[in-house]
Amino acid sequence: MKLFIDTAEISDIKKFNDMGIIDGCTTNPSLILKSGRNPEEVLKEIFKIVKGPISVETVKEDAKGMFADAKAFHKKYGEWTAVKIPMTAEGLKAIRLCAKAGIKTNCTLVFSANQALLAAKAGATYVSPFIGRLDDAGHDGMEIIQQITAIYDNYGFKTEIIVASVRNPLHVLDAAMMGAHIATIPPKVLDLLYKHPLTDVGIKKFLDDWKKVKK
Repeated sequence: MKLFIDTAEISDIKKFNDMGIIDGCTTNPSLILKSGRNPEEVLKEIFKIVKGPISVETVKEDAKGMFADAKAFHKKYGEWTAVKIPMTAEGLKAIRLCAKAGIKTNCTLVFSANQALLAAKAGATYVSPFIGRLDDAGHDGMEIIQQITAIYDNYGFKTEIIVASVRNPLHVLDAAMMGAHIATIPPKVLDLLYKHPLTDVGIKKFLDDWKKVKK
């Protein structure tokens, strides 16, 4: 399973990219706002660091405007650009236009398997079900991943599933067990993936024993 980092914080992107575990990055206007920096400067830095798909979100609401943004992003940032387009009727039209133009798209704000089916039919490169938000609303977020995986397998869709709105390590584990293609993960959850109290205990014991050996 590929791992994307879900942030626009450059220091976090560098940190996890240096570990060799990052395959891509997802951003949105809210994440870029948190950085407190010029959006174009932030995106340029991200594209220099991450050698993989990077999601950049359009803020237009009509298909024509979304497609215009997509072409501009693709021209400015290159082949790794994946334009985030919302799951709406206009969004589906824009995804179709992008697919015909050879521009990668990430259909975002997906909350049902039926929506994911339509995104794949329209030609989306990626589809992003927001599992954490579904959990918050009293639903089983991971159930939708099972459903989408089964549908895509049934019909051989090339659209890849990005498990989004990840809140904890169990979401990542479940996504991997279900065969999702990608999970996009915030830095605080990525930190939890490699940390374990027994690892810390083991390291301390080895170091303590080594001190005894030296004496």
